[in-house]
Amino acid sequence: MDVDVASEIEEKRINVADLQIGMFVCKLDRPWEGTPFPLQGVLLSRAEDIEAIREFCQFVYVDVHRLLADMPTRQVLTRTNLPKTRFKTAIHYANGIGPEEELPRAREALDNATLMVDRIFEDIASGRDLSTEHVEQAVRPLVASVLRSADAFFWVEGLRKHDSYSYSHAINCSALAAAFGRHMGFAEDTIISLAAGGLLMDIGKTRLPESLLQYQGSLSSDEVNVVRAHVLHGLEIIASSNITDGDVLDIVRTHHERHDGSGYPDRLMGDSIPIAGRMLGIIDAYDAMASVRPYRPAISRHQALRHIYAASDTLFQAEMVEQFQVCLGVYPTGSLVELSSGEIAVVMAQNLVRRLRPKVVILSTPGKQPLADFRKVDLMDQEKEKPTIHIVRSLGAEDYDIDASEFFLQ
Repeated sequence: MDVDVASEIEEKRINVADLQIGMFVCKLDRPWEGTPFPLQGVLLSRAEDIEAIREFCQFVYVDVHRLLADMPTRQVLTRTNLPKTRFKTAIHYANGIGPEEELPRAREALDNATLMVDRIFEDIASGRDLSTEHVEQAVRPLVASVLRSADAFFWVEGLRKHDSYSYSHAINCSALAAAFGRHMGFAEDTIISLAAGGLLMDIGKTRLPESLLQYQGSLSSDEVNVVRAHVLHGLEIIASSNITDGDVLDIVRTHHERHDGSGYPDRLMGDSIPIAGRMLGIIDAYDAMASVRPYRPAISRHQALRHIYAASDTLFQAEMVEQFQVCLGVYPTGSLVELSSGEIAVVMAQNLVRRLRPKVVILSTPGKQPLADFRKVDLMDQEKEKPTIHIVRSLGAEDYDIDASEFFLQ
């Protein structure tokens, strides 16, 4: 029996920065002797176990089968008693690594999330129940990457071509929820709930006619009601799953409610809208405006933020809007911008001290011709530049025929 079990081990090499509670480490990058761990391996059941591994190793091997079985897939999304302190600002998340170092893992998290969302949508379309495991497997690596470096994920996402609004909107909202929760200093479990809610808040649209979702004209009042019914459909889909996390349910139920009571389905107002619903209502509207839709082109992230700000204290709670803007910056990471030099650049990372002067990657000549190679510039660090370069305006993805993904997503 022992021999059979051993033969079923499937090892996967993993960087120690990516270790999570629930993984089973079966091999180290060094001999077990001289470490505090048993020779037969170690199940990471506490944060202290992960820190101990990181002290000794740069990478390890985990048992994939025990990873899937032992990961706490039901500890967050299936919890029924939510701690009252979950929205307490308690943690300061510092960028432990730069966006360029995190870039490969951010890209892997995005690819993984895309695969999992595809499975989730396929399950629902085929009449199968929503898989809690697929949701967890989509969200956890995404959250881990955002917690290490929010800039890296949004840099990758901003450069990626999107074939499906439904897929990209789900992933974008999940990542934005993680970044917003990180900015607010919430605990990781709360951030996972927010990210899962962002991923699933429009899952009810899988039950709507595709022709209605892709319709480019004005909808009749009856058609508007059909579209709005996706909230109830989403709650029904989640009710048939094992997801009982109250914050996820709040997000699905209230992300279309508005501060002034003009939203749906219950016309909630002000503080009667749960915090998670208020956060994801802003995120949903922001990403929808910054994405290409069948009935209109996308606007720039900067413009989308301005629209959100203009709706402060009417559609959205003003204090929450202010925090969201601080979270993303004036020119959010991944934005295309035009510089005072005439060059086109993409925002690579924020400068927290000077929000108007982020780190950028220059993609074109002053005459808007694509460069054969890119050039990185920190707009806050230009002591030798005369005159200094600054951002003059934000750009939409279609403003110039420059494909930034060619530089970074090879």
